[in-house]
Amino acid sequence: MKNTDIKSRIENNIYSLISSTCSQRIDDKSRALHIAIIKKHYNATDVTIDYFRKRLDMDLVIDDTFYDPNTINTYIPTFKANFYYLDLQDFLKSCIERDDRSIAFYASLLRSLNFLDEHHKLLKTA
Repeated sequence: MKNTDIKSRIENNIYSLISSTCSQRIDDKSRALHIAIIKKHYNATDVTIDYFRKRLDMDLVIDDTFYDPNTINTYIPTFKANFYYLDLQDFLKSCIERDDRSIAFYASLLRSLNFLDEHHKLLKTA
């Protein structure tokens, strides 16, 4: 029961964080959050967001078998993609996955980007 509460709290916090970062001026920390969510969902590299034109450019990894963490990867097959979104907040929320591995990723993302500060007041009620 407690594990389910933690998962739902992390999920709710990532949703509210997406809402708050999309409704204000986009700073570097918000941009990093948006890019990390997109990279996780699409298994993408080199993600750029054009907030003015509402476009996403990214390289989608086609085959993970070429990736070796012990060597410098000079060739990973990718596919160049260019997306248009109507509403960034809805788009990012649709990228949120609810499996255990993804929830753990979002929790570490919140910690690593230091969104647990006074400005966002997230996860302080835990």
